[in-house]
Amino acid sequence: MAFTGPVEDRLAIRELLETYSNGVMEKDAQSWGACWAEDAYWALPEFPDLDGFDGRDAIVEAWVKSMDIYGLDNCTKPMIYVTTPGSITVDGDMARGHSFTSEIFQDPESGRDVRVRGRYDDEMARIDGRWVFTRRTYRVMHMASDTA
Repeated sequence: MAFTGPVEDRLAIRELLETYSNGVMEKDAQSWGACWAEDAYWALPEFPDLDGFDGRDAIVEAWVKSMDIYGLDNCTKPMIYVTTPGSITVDGDMARGHSFTSEIFQDPESGRDVRVRGRYDDEMARIDGRWVFTRRTYRVMHMASDTA
């Protein structure tokens, strides 16, 4: 089954995913960074310079730099970023899951709009009473860009 464990925990994890997405859309490093455990790991190996980061501070620093590159209207607007959970499995204070993303941003080299559909594979933990990501790995499922 794709969604197992206490409904309260699954709801809190959905809200974690939504907070993460909102942080991207608002370019809010503080709320986005609060989604991560202090010793978390984040990897987007298919994107230049985003192949893997250890620790929340390094993760947030890399994300802030990426938001200066991946945006819309020459990065005067944030990228479009929407997440849909695919599975959440809670086991005590640990959880695993995956989610699907839909993103729109301008290619930093060509300036063309790029539409990406991707998948995050996640590990999460309840730390001090709240759910945070301990590991996120992203893979592109489909990418298309404007031809004009």
